[in-house]
Amino acid sequence: MGAVRTTSAGWIDEGLRALAHGGPDAVRVEALAKSLGVTKGGFYGYFADRNALLEAMLDTWERRSIDDVLDRVTREGGDARTRIQRAGALTLSPELLPIDLAVRDWARRDDEVAARLRRVDNQRMALLREMIGTYFTDPVEVEARSLLAFCARIGMHFLAADPLDGTDRAAVLARTNDLVLGPSATDDP
Repeated sequence: MGAVRTTSAGWIDEGLRALAHGGPDAVRVEALAKSLGVTKGGFYGYFADRNALLEAMLDTWERRSIDDVLDRVTREGGDARTRIQRAGALTLSPELLPIDLAVRDWARRDDEVAARLRRVDNQRMALLREMIGTYFTDPVEVEARSLLAFCARIGMHFLAADPLDGTDRAAVLARTNDLVLGPSATDDP
């Protein structure tokens, strides 16, 4: 029976899981190999060193966060409100959100990671501006609403305050969308 092997994508995905749970210091070749049930020797067939893996992980996070989200938003279509909500749901999905939050934390200590995060956030904001711009024409209004939408979705994951008793998180998020975009056409007047 041959030795168990994993693909480069397997190493990257396991690295992203480790990053999400423990930050960049948790991304260690030996620990990843153990999690994957393989020897660490196979790692070096794909990556020159740990830094090469970290780069590949960031490339994958960026592609999944931008390219894959934009492809799906474009492919599935809909009005601007639907596309904004889809982009937000995909960006903050259970698969991407923990990685995104870990990258944000990592970016506070690493200038290269911070530059990457800036590039990703700039692309996300550009998408928001484009879609919110279908509702509003004043550039300051578009920028303010885009900023509020983005900050609300990211910031809610850093807020430690308890919600008001009896409030439904989904209803609060829906109301936040209404404040940013105006009520949807399906809402009662």
